[in-house]
Amino acid sequence: MSEPASSYYLATAAPSLPHEPLRGRREAAVCVIGGGFAGLNTALGLAERGTREVVVLEARAPGFGASGRNGGFVFGGFSRGEGALLREVGVARAKALYGGTLQAVELIRERIARYRIDCEPTEQGVIWANWFKDAAVLRERQALLAEHYDTHWAWWSRDRLRTQVNSTRYHDGLFEPQGFHFHPLNYATGLARVVADAGVAVHAASPAVSLERNGASWRVRTPEGEVEAPQVVLACGGYLAGLRARVDAAVLPIATYVMVTAPLGARLSEVLATGAAVYDTRFAFDYYRPLPDTRILWGGRISVLDRSPAAVRRLLYRDMLKVFPQLEGIGIDYAWSGLMSYARHQMPQIGQVEPGLWLAQAFGGHGVAPTTFAGEVLAAAIAQGDGRWKEFADYGLVSALKPAGFLGAQLSYWWAESRDAWKDWRERASGG
Repeated sequence: MSEPASSYYLATAAPSLPHEPLRGRREAAVCVIGGGFAGLNTALGLAERGTREVVVLEARAPGFGASGRNGGFVFGGFSRGEGALLREVGVARAKALYGGTLQAVELIRERIARYRIDCEPTEQGVIWANWFKDAAVLRERQALLAEHYDTHWAWWSRDRLRTQVNSTRYHDGLFEPQGFHFHPLNYATGLARVVADAGVAVHAASPAVSLERNGASWRVRTPEGEVEAPQVVLACGGYLAGLRARVDAAVLPIATYVMVTAPLGARLSEVLATGAAVYDTRFAFDYYRPLPDTRILWGGRISVLDRSPAAVRRLLYRDMLKVFPQLEGIGIDYAWSGLMSYARHQMPQIGQVEPGLWLAQAFGGHGVAPTTFAGEVLAAAIAQGDGRWKEFADYGLVSALKPAGFLGAQLSYWWAESRDAWKDWRERASGG
């Protein structure tokens, strides 16, 4: 079989504005480093609050990193579980943090409509499908969300779930009606258009090569220019800029994998009777969703290895057939990987790390809504002096222990994967 092509999102991207490299010197109120969701949402939040003297510097093109490569799920929460959040920061703060991501979901909806961003939003909800016979994890999460977060996910029995997802692999599930899914690269380039229309200068092919203090301001240099600004936002995700050692040391760039099938046509209805996005209850879960052209986008696995498209295809194709063996023989047209930033505490690192130097990173593979939340938090802090960013103070720049951290992360993943496999084997051996 021939080598799969690159990203489906790139192949189907809507026309986007050209963004010229930065050339020469300029001054700004804020310089945002990173043209992904975190950086673009910060810039848009600033523009909407009246701060338009903003420069965005992107090393490649807007949405190049995880923002333009992810599964396209838009739903609330963080990588850190809701129960852990309650234990660590208490009920009120946990609810405020989680609620910020739910508000971000609605803000994304609003911006798609208000700014007419062509990103194929699919309003069919999100299903959390139970890989295991034991229903306790679903019941406990459903109750916790309702009691402490005022969030209500619907219980789906095995029979109900199988009318929507034609797989004997799952037992039951929870349905999140507020969630949706979309074309993330088109959303990212759409945001870039919106911020440019608002007067923000967005520069592609402009990597920040140095960051230094210059009196009360910061000086950011690129290969062909420089920006001087009293406020700088670092929003580089897994593609670290090397500008502040302790910032980069606090995250691990971790790879995740995605593939897209050939168009299934009528065969799509053989496996999915829903337009919802789906993910499962394992630590190393599959996630997938139907696309408007009858393909299935399938993602999963995390690794310290950024594998080739052919290797991604082999791994994910095998995973897909465990869930939908009836798709054996279907073509895979696209496969790719990308890097996300991951912190040891599994929460985003959002806030001020030095006077006038702000940070938004470590979204850990659960970033579409949290990056929007981060953008609002930082924009409000910079433009209005809002102190809400301090709610993230417990989740700061904890060392990721590199390079040993890469080995630790991989071993943790393998351990969790083997634990899930053992539980699965036990249930099957006992007739589950």
